[in-house]
Order: sequence, then C-alpha cells, then structure tokens
Amino acid sequence: MTTVTRLGAFALGLAAVFGAAYGVGRVVDPADPVAQSRPDVAHTSGPITSGEGADLVPGGLLVSDRGYTLQHLTAPAGQFAFRIDGPDGRPVTRYDVAHDKRMHLIVARRDLSGFRHVHPDLASDGTWRVATPLAGAGQWRAFADFTPTGGEPLTLGVDVTVPGELTERMLPAPAASTTVDGYTVTLAGTPEPGRTSALTLTVSRAGQPVTDLEPYLGAYGHLVALRRGDLAYLHVHPDGTPGDGRTPPGPAVTFHAEVPSAGAYRLYLDFQHGGRVHTAEFTIVAGVAPAATGEPTPTGGADHGTPGHGHD
Repeated sequence: MTTVTRLGAFALGLAAVFGAAYGVGRVVDPADPVAQSRPDVAHTSGPITSGEGADLVPGGLLVSDRGYTLQHLTAPAGQFAFRIDGPDGRPVTRYDVAHDKRMHLIVARRDLSGFRHVHPDLASDGTWRVATPLAGAGQWRAFADFTPTGGEPLTLGVDVTVPGELTERMLPAPAASTTVDGYTVTLAGTPEPGRTSALTLTVSRAGQPVTDLEPYLGAYGHLVALRRGDLAYLHVHPDGTPGDGRTPPGPAVTFHAEVPSAGAYRLYLDFQHGGRVHTAEFTIVAGVAPAATGEPTPTGGADHGTPGHGHD
C-alpha cells in the first residue's frame, strides 16, 4: 500500500468517526453561518463547560467561529505558519495576552500519540510563524488558542497532513500515574459528563513530593484535554495563582473541568521544575468506556520520550 493510500484510508476512518454522533461535538463547515455565533470553551481559568443546548460545540472543532477564521499557510521546510482572518476578512494583528502569551498553538496527532504546545511569533502582516511542531507523518490537528483585542477568547482548529510512512498507535489504557523525565505524576478524580469535577495531579521525584514547582504561563500547571475521536479541545488552568499567598507550589495541582460528553480523553499536563517544562500524559474515561479504550500502545505508550511530545 502506498503512503498516499495509507493516509487516504486513515482519513476515511476519521470521516467515519466524524459521521457518528459523539456527544455534543461535531465537525462544522466553516461556511456554516450558524457556526459564526456558537460559543466555545477555550482558555478559561474557571470550570470548563460545554454550554447548554445541543447546538453548542466545544473548542477546537471549528476552523471558523464568530467571524474569525484560521488559515494554515504554506511555509518553508521546517516552519509552520498561519494567520487569523477577522470578521472584516483582513488578518488580525492585535491580540490580548492570555496566560503570558498572545497565541498558544497546540498540535496533536489524530491518534493522540503526538502532542506539542508552542508559542509562535507574530509578523506585522498578521502571520504567525514557528519552527514546525509537527513531528512525524500522520494526520494532525492544529489548535490556535487566542483572544483578539476587543473580542472573546477563541480556539480554532484545522487538520494538517504530514506525508510519509504512517503508523497508527492505540490509545493507552487509563492509569492513575505516569512518569516523565524522572518525575512521577499521579491523577486523582473521575470526570462526569455534564458536571464539574475536580482533577488533582500530584508531582513527585525520587519518591519525594515536589514542593517548589515554578510558575509556567501564569500558573503551577497547564492542562489540555482532547476527546478521543473528534479531538474536542478543553483547556483549563488550576485553582489559585502563584504569589497570591494561598496557592502552594506543589506537590498537588487541582483543576476543575466539565467534560462535554462520555468517552475517552487524553490529558496533557505541563509543569515547570528545575528550569524545564515537562509534559505528563494520561488517558481518562468519563461515563461509559468506549470499546476501543484501553488497548495497548505497541510503540511507546504514554512515555514522554516518544517522538512528537513537547512544548516551547
């Protein structure tokens, strides 16, 4: 089977996933006028909600929302470029700082085996550029998480294909702990669809609790959750703020999240210690577990050392 055939077959599989009714999320044509007025759930420091009503869509499923459109641009080898076009059709050049940055670019492979969180640079013409975060062949989803000046926070998403030999990985089974770069991170809490749930992540090293986590993007932890299948995007920050006199710098960091539907989700926790940012990954299940959840990953599982995981 050729590479094109392999990717084509994978894309057909994804189309079948998108065609199914998966909670409240669905892929929406950017030309759909109804999509322009739908709120998302992007980049908030409070509980994540999917909203009320069947027409509400979680963040990242739309390439165009409220008049803003994510445009993936052709770029030289080794670079990733895009822009945000505003309601007037012109590139947006003014953004508010949210969590220490004007733009958060998150990319994930469709099988959730690759993840990067980077912060591109903005040119005067409205083009964002960064060294490509796409590591390896496959179907990737790129999320632009931003707040246009004078507008509301948005998360827009677009699919990007990296040609080459494609090896699909199974979603790792749910587990209460994971290791990354010599750290052990444990997860406590079970999400319930439609209800706010506390998720507490505790960091230790060499059997000792880490009590001197360093601020990263204005918090002691940064959490992204992606729903298996359609990659609905949830982005939350923990209780408290560094330096507020009541928030300890570890070892536990608690998030409050409301998942929009039953199913499997992949969590990516960024935390900083020793001057480096580390990413711990978990699979969690809300409600009834889907049949495919828990199958082993034959090529590395959730180990942060596998290609395609990182942050800048």
